[in-house]
Amino acid sequence: MEKRARRADSERTAQAILEAAERVLSDNPAATMEQIAEAAGVSRTTVHRRFASREALVDAMTLWATQQFRNALASVRPDVTPPLVALYQVTANVLRVKLRWGFAMNAHPAEEGVLTPDVLAQCDVFFQRLEESGALRPGVDLVWARRVYCALIHEAAQDQDSDDDPDALAARVVDTVLGGFGKPGVTLG
Repeated sequence: MEKRARRADSERTAQAILEAAERVLSDNPAATMEQIAEAAGVSRTTVHRRFASREALVDAMTLWATQQFRNALASVRPDVTPPLVALYQVTANVLRVKLRWGFAMNAHPAEEGVLTPDVLAQCDVFFQRLEESGALRPGVDLVWARRVYCALIHEAAQDQDSDDDPDALAARVVDTVLGGFGKPGVTLG
């Protein structure tokens, strides 16, 4: 029992470090491990014990963000949820992750980051479902549509003028996708 409690405490400490690192590095990408430790409420040695280097910490942050990204997709169950509902829900969920974990999600080039081959394959199946449902015009280049969609999500999360409301940003992204690739008359609302 004591071992389990220590493990849970250890996991909470690691999570606190990851979250603090995201906040600190988002504000100052050149921040030190000591600044991250201070923000996490732990000693610098605790951070170094968990993460051997700054690169290891950023890699752990990216891995965590990638898992959150996958969970955001999977939680909607886009393979069975009505496609237009799923499009909005996936977009809002992914934006929530990108807004919260922006530094981690942008720390590595796209090919090494969250858009892993399995995630891209899920997106491609999802866009195929959108086309089959009649939400997209027949003959739309689905890979191009997916790439534009991902770029729109990225831009929405980077928009410093937005109010950072994931639901409002998701509606704008979905409206843009449907306006560009959608079958005339198909809307979110």
